[in-house]
Amino acid sequence: MPDLRFTLLPEGSSDRALIPLLTWLLRDVGVRRAIQSNLADVWRLREEPRGLGEKIIRSIELYPCDLLFVHRDADREPQETRVVEIQNAVQNAQQSIIVSPVVCVVPVRMQEAWLLFDAAAIRRAAGNPNGRETLRLPELRRIETLPDPKNDLYNFIRTASGLTGHRLKRLKVRELSSRASQVSGYIEDYSPLRALPAFRHLETQLREVVNEQGWVS
Repeated sequence: MPDLRFTLLPEGSSDRALIPLLTWLLRDVGVRRAIQSNLADVWRLREEPRGLGEKIIRSIELYPCDLLFVHRDADREPQETRVVEIQNAVQNAQQSIIVSPVVCVVPVRMQEAWLLFDAAAIRRAAGNPNGRETLRLPELRRIETLPDPKNDLYNFIRTASGLTGHRLKRLKVRELSSRASQVSGYIEDYSPLRALPAFRHLETQLREVVNEQGWVS
């Protein structure tokens, strides 16, 4: 049975943290074949594609795939607005290239909000898995209303690290970003995120595509 290849077209390099989540979802909706993943880092190209449609084209050209995930944070826009933006970009891209099935990944806020529910994963990413520092994680139903979930995740990592004084001050943004990107890899079960409408929408889209393509074993 051939591998299932998916490509994630991100908004930035930190979106690599979405790959374990998307892989978990594929498994959860019934895909049993081996899964290969790529991050379409089109921003590294000498001439970065301008519009989303062009980015979709370049992603498929550089990272051929069976399934393309396109991530856009909703930020202050309604989720539906971002979904329509992606759908329109896909239609534009289809005029130039055969586009793989596309699934929209649109968290209500930043994708970091989807990592704020698993204290054990945050402790492991912070390098202190057995730490006892209190992590007052937000209630699940509130995580997509947080104004700056990325900063919240960084602060939880600082606390979970158990570091103090000069050692804590040496924990700079670059290292915090690296540790934050590791959190998703330590999460074993993303099912609690089903409390969030945006995550349920992602799962519904993916299940429909997987069934339509006959990828369920």
